[in-house]
Amino acid sequence: MTSFVDIFDQINNAVIDLQSANLQSYERPLKSLGRLLRHPELKAANETLSKDLDLQTFLSRSAETRGSMVGSARLAWPDDHEQTLGLTLLLVEKFADNPDYLVQFGHSYFYSGVKIIGDIRAVTQQLIIPFVRDYKTYVMNHGKVQPRLTGARSNKIFIVHGHDGEARETVARFLEGMGFKAIILHEQANRGQTIIEKVEAHSDVSFAVVLLTPDDEGRSNGAKLEPRARQNVLLELGYFIGRLGRENVCTLKRGELEIPSDFAGVVWQSMDPAGAWKQGLCRELAAAGHQIDWNKFAS
Repeated sequence: MTSFVDIFDQINNAVIDLQSANLQSYERPLKSLGRLLRHPELKAANETLSKDLDLQTFLSRSAETRGSMVGSARLAWPDDHEQTLGLTLLLVEKFADNPDYLVQFGHSYFYSGVKIIGDIRAVTQQLIIPFVRDYKTYVMNHGKVQPRLTGARSNKIFIVHGHDGEARETVARFLEGMGFKAIILHEQANRGQTIIEKVEAHSDVSFAVVLLTPDDEGRSNGAKLEPRARQNVLLELGYFIGRLGRENVCTLKRGELEIPSDFAGVVWQSMDPAGAWKQGLCRELAAAGHQIDWNKFAS
């Protein structure tokens, strides 16, 4: 009998393959993911999660939010975490049965403003990867969803950044507009501390947003120079993943640059000019247990 660990290892591999796929190859890992989610060992959990849920009604309500601008539609998620998990399960299964629908769905709700594959990757990063993470927790706990919070969530969010001041200020002002306190290292008093000591001193945060911007260049021996994020950004990314857990770190990628292979499977999304990244960031914050005032987001 296949163990849950084996199944989720295969599911994670399918998601990683989907994350790096192009328009010609995304169908294979997507169908593989759908097949794995329908594994007999997962049948009981799936039946419990999807009981009394109507995917078509959810999609119809979501479609009603569509405005005149491409990408303005928002998914009408219920407040209940298990219902959201169940609807996402049904949605991913629908993608696997009809990969063309994923293209249509991504264009409507995760429009990236670039190529079609950008929309597919946005769905993968912002919806499928968080779903797999939470679905695994649900199954491994025998369907008993553990409380995400043990106390009040701090509203302080650490922003890890490189030399792109515009990106840093844009994210900071957005978070502050949503009611959070943005912690930017150079704005804090030095107090005779080294950089790493300052990071540690201000790491009493509940969440970190990491900006990957093409500030440096690097290469493997014999290869051509490629844009890379600054080394301090990668160091602090690893630090906050270790301190807060991957579910409490969101990575925003601006421009073209190399993503370190060690971070394959970590949720990241493009900081697109159209601003779709804002919805993705709010969804990650909500999934991590923060209260999001969607009225502020829409204003």
